[in-house]
Amino acid sequence: MVVAEAMAGIALVQQAVSFIKGNIETAKDISDLASGIDDLFRGTDEVNKKRNKAAGVGMGDQFGIKSVAQEIIDAKLAQEKMDEMRQLIDFRFGHGTWKSIVDERAKRIREAKEAAEEARKEKIRKQKELEDGLKTAATILIGSLLIIGAFIGVIWMIMSGDASQ
Repeated sequence: MVVAEAMAGIALVQQAVSFIKGNIETAKDISDLASGIDDLFRGTDEVNKKRNKAAGVGMGDQFGIKSVAQEIIDAKLAQEKMDEMRQLIDFRFGHGTWKSIVDERAKRIREAKEAAEEARKEKIRKQKELEDGLKTAATILIGSLLIIGAFIGVIWMIMSGDASQ
């Protein structure tokens, strides 16, 4: 499964490179290549995740020469393809286009992470509010029951005292 993930990552990179190379000359603007660029980043991310992921892999697989070599080679190939696409896109659409793409992608990833963190904090805050509300309601209920119990006890004692006379 893990090897298949890495193979899928490098295959996605190669597929994206083929798409970009095949369409770079006819592309009117960068949006014509957007799906290929997305696949290129996604494939590179998959290769890097596989390389950085140690969980779920046996010690022999994780540290075996074949596994280590494949991870390093795939990561280097993916980086080579990224550099090649950077040059192609900058040459076709002007110097700095690739950097703008990378910067915008990083900004959007950061914003998505911040939004997810904010949503997580909001969920925790709402959970705490709910817990605090339940604690308050339980305290009021117990206090009310104690007061009612004391009131009933006093009435019982008064009634018992009247009945014995």
